Amino acid sequence: MEGFSKTDAVEIEAIKIDGLNMQRVKEKVVVEQALTVYLNDEEFVTVVCSPGQEKELVTGLLCSEGIINKPEQLTKLSIDNKEGLAWAETSVKNNLGEAMYLKRYLTSCCGKGRSSFYYANDARLVQKIESPMQVTSREVIHYMKLLDEKSELFHQTGGVHGAVLASAGHLEYFAFDIGRHNVLDKLYGYAFTKKMDLSQKVIAFSGRMSSEIVIKAGKMGCPILMGVSAPSALALTLANELGITVIGFARQNSMNIYTHPERILIQS
Repeated sequence: MEGFSKTDAVEIEAIKIDGLNMQRVKEKVVVEQALTVYLNDEEFVTVVCSPGQEKELVTGLLCSEGIINKPEQLTKLSIDNKEGLAWAETSVKNNLGEAMYLKRYLTSCCGKGRSSFYYANDARLVQKIESPMQVTSREVIHYMKLLDEKSELFHQTGGVHGAVLASAGHLEYFAFDIGRHNVLDKLYGYAFTKKMDLSQKVIAFSGRMSSEIVIKAGKMGCPILMGVSAPSALALTLANELGITVIGFARQNSMNIYTHPERILIQS
């Protein structure tokens, strides 16, 4: 995706205070919209998101929740941006993914129950990643620079998250959204449609790496997740369990490798 649409941000008048100085200024702020998704003619979910990449967002959400697992199962997808509506039709009706969407996952802490998961679909769908992929520390910084170069809307507004899929030194796809989980769904939707092998890709992410971000990366099967900010303790517990390498505070020439460091080769 190149650049961003003029509808992604609007100019708003604000009063800027700097010490004792006050002036009226025009600031760019991001636009958000509600997108209601109908699945097989029934209302499924309403997502608050940034305009743009709606098809990738809906596709990513459906495959992330296990409602579809092959691109051809999504038989129709149409978007009405003016009304904020999306209609998806699938060849699989009333499946388990739809039935378990947003259902709480309740398990005892004994045995092999995944007590770290909040939702049933997450526990059901995420598998441990065994990818042997490795990248150098220099590549990590390079991927973060690629993300920064694409983050024009963030630099102008400070109001969106961004992420890239990358491999072999090249950016594969960029997505942005006001919701950090939406960003990962947009990446997933694109990769799913293109039938990408995500076991050989990395995700570079602009926001805090929470448990939901690690779970999204796990569902995608992406082995390396890197970001400019901090992870949470639960995110790292999940990353250890799921075989995901998590890198935080990746800035300039420094980074923290929190989990599965064997995938990162140190290079000056």
